[in-house]
This record gives sequence, structure tokens and C-alpha cells, in this order.
Amino acid sequence: MSEELLRDVSEVLVTIVEAVGACVIFIGAIWAALRFLVLGVRHRTAAVFTPIRLMLGRFLTLGLEFQLAADVLRTAVAPSFEQIGQLAAIATIRTVLNYFLRREIEQEQRQIAARGPAYAGSGPTGQPRQEAT
Repeated sequence: MSEELLRDVSEVLVTIVEAVGACVIFIGAIWAALRFLVLGVRHRTAAVFTPIRLMLGRFLTLGLEFQLAADVLRTAVAPSFEQIGQLAAIATIRTVLNYFLRREIEQEQRQIAARGPAYAGSGPTGQPRQEAT
């Protein structure tokens, strides 16, 4: 009976962690969509889109980490060889996705840094902000 209770508790935890991961991705997608509608449609410059893409990439990466954690939890209680194989495949796919997302985020950040402080502090149109006097 103890193993059955452990499986039940594990399933509840898996559901919670999966839900958190899905919420993180959903919130990131909504946030990016709203930012796109507010700034992107109005200005249509790389200076506007790049920060939106970077933030969405961070949300996706975090959400995928939660999903991977849920998969690990799912196989924590007496896993079969089939479950271990599925976990390995899922972990590989999600790790590759995370790798490419992180690489793209880092590349975008390097491009922003290379454009200099005037670009990093630019307004929505890509033009340097005017300081209020």
C-alpha cells in the first residue's frame, strides 16, 4: 500500500509541476503578444522586437525546465525500461530545444551589447532617448 500512496502523491506532484510549466509558457506567450501589439505594431523596428523575443525565449526555457522536471518525477517511482526510454527521448529533445533557445538569447544579447549603450538605452523607435532636463 505504501508504494501505491507514493505513486498517487507522485502523480499529484507531476500534475502540479506540469501545470506550473504550462502556466510559465502561457504567461510568456501572452506577455510577448501584448508587448508586440503595443510596441511592435506601432514601431516595427528590430529595437522593439529583439527584447520581446529575448523575454519570450526566457519564458520558454523556464517552462521547458518545469516540463522536464515533471517527466523526471513521473519516472521516479519504480520506472519501467519503457518509461526510462521515453524519459531519455523527452529529456534529449527538451535539452536540445533549451540549448538552441539559450544560444539564440545569448546571441541576441551580444548583438544588443555590440550596438553600444545608445542602442541599449534606445526608445521604441531605435533612436536614443532624450534625457529630460
